[in-house]
Amino acid sequence: MFRDAMLPSPLSLDSSQDSLKMGIPAHPTPDQRTTDLEERARSARQAAQVLALLPCQERNRALQNMAQALGSHISEILAANQQDLSQAADMVKQQQLSPAAFARLKLDADKLAGMIAGIETVAQLADPVGQVHFVRELDEGLILERRTYPLGVLGVVFESRPDAVTQIVSLAIKTGNSVLLKGGQEALHTCQILTQILQAALREQVGFPEGAVQLLTSRAEIQALLSLDRWVDLIVPRGSNAFVRYIQSHTRIPVLGHADGICHLYVDQAANRDQAVRLTLDSKIQYPAACNALETLLVHRGIAADFLPMVGKALTAAGVEMRGCPISQQFWPMQAASEVDWQTEYGEKILAIRVVDSLAEALDHIQTYGSRHTEAIVTEDPVVAQTFLDRVDAAGVFHNASTRFADGFRYGFGAEVGISTQKMPPRGPVGLEGLVTYKYLLRGQGQQVADYSGNGGRAFTHRDLPISPDRTLSRSDFNPVATIIDSE
Repeated sequence: MFRDAMLPSPLSLDSSQDSLKMGIPAHPTPDQRTTDLEERARSARQAAQVLALLPCQERNRALQNMAQALGSHISEILAANQQDLSQAADMVKQQQLSPAAFARLKLDADKLAGMIAGIETVAQLADPVGQVHFVRELDEGLILERRTYPLGVLGVVFESRPDAVTQIVSLAIKTGNSVLLKGGQEALHTCQILTQILQAALREQVGFPEGAVQLLTSRAEIQALLSLDRWVDLIVPRGSNAFVRYIQSHTRIPVLGHADGICHLYVDQAANRDQAVRLTLDSKIQYPAACNALETLLVHRGIAADFLPMVGKALTAAGVEMRGCPISQQFWPMQAASEVDWQTEYGEKILAIRVVDSLAEALDHIQTYGSRHTEAIVTEDPVVAQTFLDRVDAAGVFHNASTRFADGFRYGFGAEVGISTQKMPPRGPVGLEGLVTYKYLLRGQGQQVADYSGNGGRAFTHRDLPISPDRTLSRSDFNPVATIIDSE
């Protein structure tokens, strides 16, 4: 999941002052776009070319080595993280870092165990590289195939989430991509020790290319990275909407944009009340700083008188501050909500509550204020549930389930580079499938287009051929001619 350090709001992304506040130089000097960084990007490109042809078992072995190495250096990782936390605590006091960002920065033994488990899970997933989507005979001896390939070099910029290092690196290696990482300054020491441990583990593997995993450490390198469209194939910014928009407007490199998570839970009049209370609590307090945490609770008027005292008592006991509409305030003591509250991703124990008259009003509220991240409904009415699932425009739409399930690991992806809220794919948690592209491979025997033109031209057969298991092998491992013969 992604969130970022506190950014000024509102932001004028064209202003030099705001770009400096974001840690990005507004007018980088030539020496900031360093030759050194371009050389590092070039080495990442060279490593990617080797990774693209590395057999899956070798990439999996690299992941297993990484997991083992992290398990052997837990004390060093936690010590580096404590150093970051000490400095970040002062940043919070000076309002340079939000409490939510501080919470995301913290690592402990349990979180490290989860990071290691995530790498091991990625290693067990099917190889996304070299997968054949279809094989089609255009004519006798003219065979078209669509096959997946790595993207190449990824540039990932993230804030406050050192665990993003292991998620991103594991997905990059599994998909045969190199990666240039740039974490926030508040997580510098933790990101450095994690990257050093992973790099050392990879160097021990014979044949694994140097330069596949690199960490950028200076703020000037962000702007320089955005100019490397010759060497970098995809930029993934993990931060606020303002940060993502800045990145998109300052680079020619394709950007996989990610938005804030203003997630809603709608409690329908046909909801199981006890279940709705449990799902509200889990969605809000299980990890308030996550982008899939609940920010606004919508309650049908027909259930409000019974449900709001129940959920209000539970939320109060959990230390959640509630901000409600006038009707909500009639049923449980809470602060008055303003228009800003419906538009806010708190990232902490604050929850906006609104009573609505109908499903249609709930849908309208979500359409107006939602961020297309994750939306959920609690109801025992299957028709209402299906209407909600069909009508809500979001990457994740859930029925009788916590919004916190919107996560690559929980979806079985092993890990994620982030959650994409854009309409075009990849959408939602972006795992392996979002980090590969495909090529159309055409194998012929000297055919030319002129042969198929005019009244007397040859006709295309356009016959789909079966895909044999052999076709999913690494490019260096299969014989395409033999495979086609065997499949016919």
